[in-house]
Amino acid sequence: MAQIFDRSSNALARMSLVLTGLIVIALGVTLDELQRSPWVTRQGQRADQPVPFSHKHHVQGLGLQCQYCHTSVEKSSYAGIPPTRTCMNCHAQIWTNAQLLEPVRQSWYTGQSIPWIKVHDLPDFVYFSHEIHVNKGIGCESCHGRVDEMPLMYAQNTLQMEWCLDCHRNPSKNLRPTSQIYNMDWQAPSEDKPVWCAVGDEKSGMPTAESVRCTQTPDPLTGMRLSSLTSASLPTFRAFTVAKFTSQEDMGHFLEVHYKIRTPKDLTSCEVCHR
Repeated sequence: MAQIFDRSSNALARMSLVLTGLIVIALGVTLDELQRSPWVTRQGQRADQPVPFSHKHHVQGLGLQCQYCHTSVEKSSYAGIPPTRTCMNCHAQIWTNAQLLEPVRQSWYTGQSIPWIKVHDLPDFVYFSHEIHVNKGIGCESCHGRVDEMPLMYAQNTLQMEWCLDCHRNPSKNLRPTSQIYNMDWQAPSEDKPVWCAVGDEKSGMPTAESVRCTQTPDPLTGMRLSSLTSASLPTFRAFTVAKFTSQEDMGHFLEVHYKIRTPKDLTSCEVCHR
């Protein structure tokens, strides 16, 4: 009986299997990269806003504090978009006829909110609280980037789950003194610029982080005993002892303990982040 298939059929079958496997792998890698790309995350993209508001001009140029516009950032789950009244506090006096600000004036006259496009927009099933992050030593710059250097606002980070988990698995690398939360130019401790921290008594109704005072000049903490601490010696740290830190790792672990931040082992419920 004559052969139905040519001798080369086996080789072709093997090649097709290998080719199919390579296509599946390439497709998986492509989809994985695609879901991390700016096309999906909108990372680095500048939205076409009704008014081209410049954070660089208002923050770096004029020296406005974040809380002036984002009034609820320390006491609410959301930072809040400033009402038109906040804009008109200044622009009722300056740039009163600028065509650029016509949408602001129209909003003020009509009472209709300016339709701002949300840049940092999380999925509806994700619950993020600005209050807890700000009061536990996470600076604005850690999530939003150098806003004071952005002429037009954009998302510095992906805001994807893996990005959040990277911080929650080791929050110490992003912790800073609460006095430096709004400092966009905050620099981590180093040999040349150490940071001194002291722990006081916790007060009822106040965030635990408020009991820790840190400074890059030891003068405000004079009169307290100085010590140089490392990660290994943190558990023996006593209140009102001033600790000197020359690395972010050591200071971060110290703040993690005294800010009473829960470790990954303590986060046993998905409801911490998901509704």
